[in-house]
Amino acid sequence: MHYVIFGGAGGVGSALARRLAKLDKQVLLVGRTEEKLSALADEIGAEYAVADVTDQQSVESALAGIDGEIGGIAYAVGTIGLKPMKRVERDDLITAFDVNVVGAVYAVQAAQEKLADDSSIVLFSSVAAQRGFNNHVAVASAKGALEALCRTLAAEMAPKTRVNAIAMSLTDTPLATELTSNEKIRDGVARAHPLKRIGEPDDIAALAAHLLSDDASWMTGAVVDLDGGRANLA
Repeated sequence: MHYVIFGGAGGVGSALARRLAKLDKQVLLVGRTEEKLSALADEIGAEYAVADVTDQQSVESALAGIDGEIGGIAYAVGTIGLKPMKRVERDDLITAFDVNVVGAVYAVQAAQEKLADDSSIVLFSSVAAQRGFNNHVAVASAKGALEALCRTLAAEMAPKTRVNAIAMSLTDTPLATELTSNEKIRDGVARAHPLKRIGEPDDIAALAAHLLSDDASWMTGAVVDLDGGRANLA
């Protein structure tokens, strides 16, 4: 049984891959950077495929070599792209939707015929889809659409496949380096969370692994806040 992680060499994706490998799951890492994918695949004994999630044929090719069923998919791909409203351009919006939403659809379509009974899909949203933050026009709009996609897929793919999403807050990943590398910004954002820290990749990976497992077998269509309390308490 294969477990496919899109964004497999990223912060959350790699943390999830390591967790699944420790559980003796057969992991396929999918991403754009072959050097990083290859290194992680060697480390944990996984397979990998290079693909651009905004290119449907590329995604289909990445999954074409899977021999057997797919037990789970984690679409750990995203964007940040923070800009004030007056500077947001059409390309910012298109890129955000292509990567976060269209790519997720391509991933599910490419895997659908190989998904096992009782399989699971995990998508990744943002606290910004639920709360209003300055400079988040593109990413918040795209993640809001992703949450709608989560519920739609959950309805359409039941009872064979469960679909859930994790709504994250700022997490210490390479994607967020522009923010987390600035100590003043990092500390300020950390203080905005009731738990007074930003997230770590393994915080997110732990929940994702649970959602992919049989322990979450009666859970679908949910968007779970995993954000240090920021959505509901801050």
